[in-house]
Amino acid sequence: MYELTISEEFEAAHRLPDYDGKCCRLHGHNWRVEVAVRGKQLDASGLLIDFKILKAHVAEVLSTLDHHYLNELAAFADQPPTAEHIARYVYEMLAEKPAFQTNVKVYAVKVWESPRSCAAYMPEAG
Repeated sequence: MYELTISEEFEAAHRLPDYDGKCCRLHGHNWRVEVAVRGKQLDASGLLIDFKILKAHVAEVLSTLDHHYLNELAAFADQPPTAEHIARYVYEMLAEKPAFQTNVKVYAVKVWESPRSCAAYMPEAG
């Protein structure tokens, strides 16, 4: 099994309406997102997936979040935009892409809202 991990960033604001503390007020983060993919087979070039291709897919998903007020996005209409929910959103959006339907699978997504605090999402093994 091979695993690749990339890290990208986006900037966005949010608030946690039901949170008992200052995060209930509007504030922003410079979010860092780590995406790990796994697969068993390398291509003829010896790659699981080209980092350039992986980064492009992640950038496309993050562009739906970048410089937005996350609470206003449809993805968070029924749930607050916590780091946990953002990690799951990114995972699910990537997992739907054809590039991750065969050999290469999205394994985990970590979302860092500060240099010392992150949340991760990975599905339970089936």
